[in-house]
Amino acid sequence: MYAIVDIETTGGSPKTEKITEIAIYHFDGNKVTDEFITLVNPEKNIPYFITALTGISNEMVEDAPKFFEVAKEIVRFTEGRILVAHNASFDYKFIKSEFKSLGYEYKRENICTLRLSRKLLPGHRSYSLGNLCKDLDIAIKGRHRAAGDAFATVKLLDLLMNRSRDTGQEEMVKESISNNYKNLHPELDKNNLDSLPERTGVYYLLNDQQQVIYIGKSNNIRKRVMSHLSNNKSRRSIEMKENIAGINFELTGSELIALLVESSEIKKHTPRYNRAQKRKTMHYGLYSQKDDQGYYRLSIDRTANRINQVPETCFQNKMEARSILTKLIERHWLCQKLCGIYDTDGGCFHYEIRQCNGACIGKEPPDIYNQRVMKALSAFYYKHKNLMIIDRGRQENERSVVQLENGKYIGFGFLNTEETYLQLEDIVTCIKIYEDNRDIQQIIKTYLNNHEVEKIIRY
Repeated sequence: MYAIVDIETTGGSPKTEKITEIAIYHFDGNKVTDEFITLVNPEKNIPYFITALTGISNEMVEDAPKFFEVAKEIVRFTEGRILVAHNASFDYKFIKSEFKSLGYEYKRENICTLRLSRKLLPGHRSYSLGNLCKDLDIAIKGRHRAAGDAFATVKLLDLLMNRSRDTGQEEMVKESISNNYKNLHPELDKNNLDSLPERTGVYYLLNDQQQVIYIGKSNNIRKRVMSHLSNNKSRRSIEMKENIAGINFELTGSELIALLVESSEIKKHTPRYNRAQKRKTMHYGLYSQKDDQGYYRLSIDRTANRINQVPETCFQNKMEARSILTKLIERHWLCQKLCGIYDTDGGCFHYEIRQCNGACIGKEPPDIYNQRVMKALSAFYYKHKNLMIIDRGRQENERSVVQLENGKYIGFGFLNTEETYLQLEDIVTCIKIYEDNRDIQQIIKTYLNNHEVEKIIRY
């Protein structure tokens, strides 16, 4: 029924550190029925301060099995059981991280005895395992060793279960299961939740009529969906959670493609609960246009007011747009008047303090001024009009491809690298055509400015 677990590690971060010891006890609610305990070779150095804390040294783990050698036994030993640990998120994240490095998604329902203790045993000064067990007269034989701490957690869980029965709070133990499958739509299949991947892609939340009510993207679909199902912060979030009767997803591998798919799918389905996301669309644009004197004038306006004109770039709000434009003016010595932020019949304020060369009064020739305008706007242009953006795919032997031609978004696709080399003629055949729009353009520009991709092919 329960698998009580404790681990020792080389440090505190599952992203960079490794497990050095693991202990698991089977507990049926009354007694321990089986155990699995082993040191683990972390394949990296154990810092001195960790050895001082746990007593586990590099010499002790030198001949111990590596994690991949015990992984299958850990899966078997915890299968069909609820994982229990003190500060369970720490142990669970480490174990999941070790399995992820092996290409396996490890999932178990889990209970945190630290959180449960706070609910059932209020008033303690500290809820660390050592201090709590001291208060409760639970002896720990081998503190900061996996077997000792795990066995103490067995005794603590037993005490908590007895306390819950004595006080009529048995449901509190059930409600403490991390997956939090409560107050959900009766038609939402628990197996549907368990099958959600911890990978990058787009997810669709459906109601009982199989209508899409929300679309989102995430680098960890499962984690993001579970956050929706445990979100009780507002009436709207609770209402959405109670209407979720099904979940679909599409893996993309690439975060850029996830953003592109999310944007186009929201426009296609107009989901009821994506209103907050719609508010984040780019409402303001930066526009350029030559005046009668030949000067390029810049202006900020609502995109809704200029449906037939493509902006140089877009912004969520006017304040953001004005801030960026002000920086461009200062950096490139542009005229405040010709950029629409200083209304005057004469020279702009910057001309008065000699930070403008006088385009506002016709003193600076248009061709010279316009060169600086184009240089300023180049920050929003693709350096090349024709691009193939290559990034990670949905699996190891696959790459994602986003195509731009003459600055226009053509679409995306996936290329099997075992079947073909990354040659232009092969790449083009995998592209599926999708609609271009300014939101898509802004997504691509922003992503390329802030993220590294595997490769960019210019043609």
